[in-house]
Amino acid sequence: MRIQKTGIIAALLAIAATSSVQAGVTAEQAARLGKDLTPVGAIKAGNSDGTIPAWTGGITRPPAGYKAGAFHVDPFAADRPLFAITPANAKDYQAKLTVGQMAMFNKYKTFKMNVYPTRRSGSFSQAVYAATAKNAVTAKLVANGEGVSQASLGFPFPIPQNGYELIWNHKLKYKSTGGMRWANQVAPTASGAYTLVRLREEFLGPYYKPGNNIESINNILLYFFQEVVAPARLAGNVLLVHETVNSAAAPRQAWIYNPGQRRVRRAPNVAYDNPGTASDGLRTNDMTDMFNGAMDRFDWKLVGSKEMFIPYNDYKAHSNTIKVKDLVRPGHLNPDFIRYELHRVWVVDATLKAGKRHINSRRTFYLDEDSYQIVATDHYDSRGQLWRYSEAPNINYYEVPTIWATIETHHDLQSGRYISGLLDNEERAPIDFGFQTNAESFSPQSLRQRGIR
Repeated sequence: MRIQKTGIIAALLAIAATSSVQAGVTAEQAARLGKDLTPVGAIKAGNSDGTIPAWTGGITRPPAGYKAGAFHVDPFAADRPLFAITPANAKDYQAKLTVGQMAMFNKYKTFKMNVYPTRRSGSFSQAVYAATAKNAVTAKLVANGEGVSQASLGFPFPIPQNGYELIWNHKLKYKSTGGMRWANQVAPTASGAYTLVRLREEFLGPYYKPGNNIESINNILLYFFQEVVAPARLAGNVLLVHETVNSAAAPRQAWIYNPGQRRVRRAPNVAYDNPGTASDGLRTNDMTDMFNGAMDRFDWKLVGSKEMFIPYNDYKAHSNTIKVKDLVRPGHLNPDFIRYELHRVWVVDATLKAGKRHINSRRTFYLDEDSYQIVATDHYDSRGQLWRYSEAPNINYYEVPTIWATIETHHDLQSGRYISGLLDNEERAPIDFGFQTNAESFSPQSLRQRGIR
């Protein structure tokens, strides 16, 4: 892998070499935020050849025509592809593609990447920016990277010094205080046949509530509720998760309700590499949101930063003007609806620790520099061979604002199958960040009542 090292990146890597688990940066270093670095720590300047522009604030207000609660208007609808990467020319662009992307070109003659002008649309609120600036100096990794202390609301490590800090930036990225969404998923056969699984999800994030901090939220990072609505054979199954900040101090707690048994049971296996809900074994629990949960089974190494073609500003795939059947194709989603752009990404390698168990021996994560959202992952099996490729087309949910996935797709390169989630195109509305709820709604005691059909 050829890593692009600007003067800024070289300086950051030099800091990283001094300590793998280190407290916040100095006030002098943090003062760069909002100057040569963006308020969240990305390089503000564009690249030398002009193919990546400077960041000028991202999307600061919803575009004309957007109505709160509706599907998001595409701010870049007038853009046209600059070129397409196909199996015929993929080797010409290999330096800016992941190993998994190259494997997709090698496996599927129908796979392509339509590359559009780069739009650095990432933005967050001024409150997130202010909190991030404070976190830069105070935030610390604890429990060998399994937790964070002295942070609130924003990104804990805007000038990241190691792989752990980068993954924590992804995990603590602002998502509003809570919301409700349809996380519908498909797991097509090799021929493209599928059954839509409708999943209704609610979440509540105490970390993001103004006035809270890591020390005041009782170690609960996120409350999560998921109900299977369809098909009928799965309807009524409910999952409840209390995700902790410091998993070494207290691991996540999970419960399930099965309508056939009509009882609530503890679910300690809802973690790590156990299969996700209705996933046909194509997605593990820790692949949700590209990565979540405890980090203790892997060593996390910051490789560096490089320019890559990644899915970005995918408002077309997010739109309610298309149907799920328009997206689903044998082997991969319809490439005519997926937008790729050239962006700088952070690269983090996770390698399995000696004596630890996981179906992946290694995973390489690619994080967007402007949001720390994991946008792509290469997964390797126990033999060290590439097994899966995952990607997360994103949009700026500008009513919040935040950059987050609008689809998550995980490809099994050995079986030729894939699973895609967050397919809300045919629902009445997309994710509702104004959804009102409270911690009591996420109690195990309430689970049975909420799961009754």
